[in-house]
Amino acid sequence: MKKVDAGGGWPAVRYVWQAARRSGGLWRMFQALRTANACKTCALGMGGVRGGMVDELGRRFQVCKKSVQAMAADMQPPIPEHFWKQHSLEQLRQWSPRDLEHAGRLVQPLRWEQGQTHFHPASWNEALQDIAQTLHATSPEQVFFYFSGRSSNEAGFLLQLLARLYGSNHVNNCSYYCHQASGVGLNSSLGSGTATVVLEDLLQCDLVFLIGGNPASNHPRLVAHLVDVRRRGGQVVVINPVVETGLVRFRIPSRLGSLLWGSPVASEYVQPHIGGDLALLSGVAKAVLDLGAQDEDFLRRHTTGYEELRAHLESLSWDEIERKSGVTRQQMEHLARLYAQAQRVIFAWTMGITHHRHGVQNVQAIANLALLRGMVGKPGAGLLPIRGHSNVQGMGTVGVTPELKQIIWKRLEEHFGVRKPEHSGLDTLGCMQAAHQGRMRVGICLGGNLYGANPHSRWAAEALGKLELLVYLSTTLNTGHVHALGRRTWILPVLARDEEPQPTTQESMFNYIRFSQGGPQRHQGPRSEVEVIAELGERLLGGQTPVDWNLMRQTRNIRQALAQVVPGLEKLGQIDRTREEFHIPGRTFHQPVFATPDGKARLHVLPLPELAGGEGKLRVMTVRSEGQFNTVVYEQEDLYRGQSRRDVILVHPGDIRRLGLVAGKSVRVRSEAGEMIVRLEPYEAIKPGNALMYYPEANALVPTHADPQSRTPAFKCVVVEVERV
Repeated sequence: MKKVDAGGGWPAVRYVWQAARRSGGLWRMFQALRTANACKTCALGMGGVRGGMVDELGRRFQVCKKSVQAMAADMQPPIPEHFWKQHSLEQLRQWSPRDLEHAGRLVQPLRWEQGQTHFHPASWNEALQDIAQTLHATSPEQVFFYFSGRSSNEAGFLLQLLARLYGSNHVNNCSYYCHQASGVGLNSSLGSGTATVVLEDLLQCDLVFLIGGNPASNHPRLVAHLVDVRRRGGQVVVINPVVETGLVRFRIPSRLGSLLWGSPVASEYVQPHIGGDLALLSGVAKAVLDLGAQDEDFLRRHTTGYEELRAHLESLSWDEIERKSGVTRQQMEHLARLYAQAQRVIFAWTMGITHHRHGVQNVQAIANLALLRGMVGKPGAGLLPIRGHSNVQGMGTVGVTPELKQIIWKRLEEHFGVRKPEHSGLDTLGCMQAAHQGRMRVGICLGGNLYGANPHSRWAAEALGKLELLVYLSTTLNTGHVHALGRRTWILPVLARDEEPQPTTQESMFNYIRFSQGGPQRHQGPRSEVEVIAELGERLLGGQTPVDWNLMRQTRNIRQALAQVVPGLEKLGQIDRTREEFHIPGRTFHQPVFATPDGKARLHVLPLPELAGGEGKLRVMTVRSEGQFNTVVYEQEDLYRGQSRRDVILVHPGDIRRLGLVAGKSVRVRSEAGEMIVRLEPYEAIKPGNALMYYPEANALVPTHADPQSRTPAFKCVVVEVERV
């Protein structure tokens, strides 16, 4: 298919129209989007008390194609009971991720046991009783809990509370497979692991570095802010191995002029090798020092480690930097000059930075570069990890982590009688490794697609398949439901955010707490996540703990507990009355006083890693398509890259010739984790020596290598060999 010449535009408008028609009409879709609920997709921040299409600054009609895709999925008709008799598990395994997503809404608890050919509908009582009995008979050290970013703060807090009271510290979330490297890296530099800016800062900056991300596909509303930077006369520097269509030019549907003629996004586009970001960032930092553009007063008063960093950067040779980054010295010096001329700079990044064996070091290098010119700790400047789900950051805030802060442990003990389990909690990859080794018996997944989010698909299916019991709380079908089943599996249907019978809260990537009102239930059968967790808590722990599980069925009571237990969430205790949404204090730095013990930021000396790969090999990064959100595939085609199918590898024409391959033919792609047969497509927009494949299908090739500090898998740098079939 032909690649479009810009992101957004009429194709997005046409898609919204078609999705609305499938969902009952444009007015019905508009009514659903305007309800006072936080958006279900990215964490940019939309919806809440003032309405569903209102951003954190109160601006209206803030909506994008991703919002429509997620809403349309939740507005699907229910999957009828006869579906489960008509379709065997083996048949469903042949369905694509898109087919599973579009099967309809889950409305009945489903049970499957090893040896059965079909899923079997069951009652809620049967499901919860079986889960509780199994947990009663299982050591807490053999049970893990996994949370997605789709759920509310209330559901996340309540389930992690249940887990701790039960005796398990194996509490983790999907951020370990996406932005955990950001949290660890930022904490090590600033003492806080989230964005240092608020949305208003994006309206004030005059330069944005966008590194290792493609918001045109994954966070379209962010592109409008980048366009606004250009309109103000500012600069947008995109650093990515691939020239992405929507980051060159974007047609914003809500702006007539932009829709008709398009708006420029990137003012500079730099293509490092996959895995070359750390060398590139170090090169720009070295060039800043060569220019004498560093802020010496800021560095000496507000940072530690400056002299060590300066000596390290000066010791690096340009030959090494160029070889390991794939970028010329001239390009890096040009970026340094742009940076030196700017007054307010924001550094933003996504998983092109974190999905590496040195993901934490990548983030530390970004922080180093920002601190060199004092671009953290003042308005209009700072650091912005672009979160990929609307409440993934909130999950971490409310305690969905293997190891809680000491103050939260203390308050949990005071308020709920929680005793800290003796065993150390495992992160997401650690739980999967333990399951593969037979050391886990039960897994409980609150939303998400744990199988689809994992590296090494065959290994992941084997790990989850060894569990005695696997429980999924979901709204629609996904690949994990059919490819990753325990010896006994329950799929429990739950309500979407805008169907909740009570208000809930979520947290945006700007540390902003949103208040969602819920709404009418679309189908009979699904239950609120909070209701399911509270009932399970009553069956499992009723009478054994000080927690009144009936009281915990009310989300306002959970918010009261959050206000007392989690520092920074004190205002949640009054939000039902005040309706006041708020920024969590202590995370945004508009003054150069940081959350470290001495109030100073830390600079890090970072050796440059060797580039992976070698003669006859390619570096592959897994990417999402324009018709996709996280592991959910809404559409097969990728308009922005001109692809009509997903079983492809996109390779530069020069590499196709170098490797003696033929474009348009099937090839075998082999890594240390596995192999796939896909179609070879020429793609001039990628830097030679590198290649693209679609996630999550290409997870079959991704080894379980992870960054040692954050335990984030290296999805973005897989060394492969490509050969003719």
